[in-house]
Amino acid sequence: MSLRSVQRILEAHQLAPHRIRTFKLSKDPEFVEKLRDIVGLYVDPPAHAVVLSVDEKSQIQALDRTQPGLPMKKGRAGTMTHDYKRNGTTTLFAALNMLDGRVIGTCMPRHRHREFLRFLKLIDQQTPAGLALHLIVDNYATHKTPAVKRWLKAHPRFQLHFTPTSASWLNMVERFFAEITRKRIRRGAFQSVTELKSAIMEYLENHNADPKPFVWTKSAGQILEKVARAKQALESQH
Repeated sequence: MSLRSVQRILEAHQLAPHRIRTFKLSKDPEFVEKLRDIVGLYVDPPAHAVVLSVDEKSQIQALDRTQPGLPMKKGRAGTMTHDYKRNGTTTLFAALNMLDGRVIGTCMPRHRHREFLRFLKLIDQQTPAGLALHLIVDNYATHKTPAVKRWLKAHPRFQLHFTPTSASWLNMVERFFAEITRKRIRRGAFQSVTELKSAIMEYLENHNADPKPFVWTKSAGQILEKVARAKQALESQH
């Protein structure tokens, strides 16, 4: 059978075997409650409060190419070697303001509860003192240590809202991480961690000079309907 015959058959049945989409359904027993809580913060935020989508992008590698590349020019794409040298890692802590799109961010060498506490203090410093703070975070263990809980108790304007397990897509800061990865980190060449951190902080500064908020469009009901259809489709295959 010729290649074109195969292509015609696939096109006729609207099949794309070269593509695959990944997924994982959350098995969190509190999935519905957590989903409604977080989506509610996105579409109907409380008054006199700031909603922040918070997470860490860990193990960002300072990668340098083994040979210099060529810049993009008319008729030719930019080039870079397929291999690289590893020059260390950093972790980006980020808090995305859901109202105006600004990002509070900093780089730290690790992402233990100590670093998370330092980041909470930075958020405290960089947000108006009279406002309540609602932080959307994942279930990473460093967000729930006794030291973090003590600090939160002493700072009652902070309230943490945990995403369901296996539902990182609910945390909007992941959208920002995707952009900084695509636009700056993946395309860069960094000879040191210091150089990588400088590039990240410069990107944050430029982003905050003209921020554009990410807008959540789906209601909790629409999401739950889609999850139910996905479960039904999976069960029908067994």
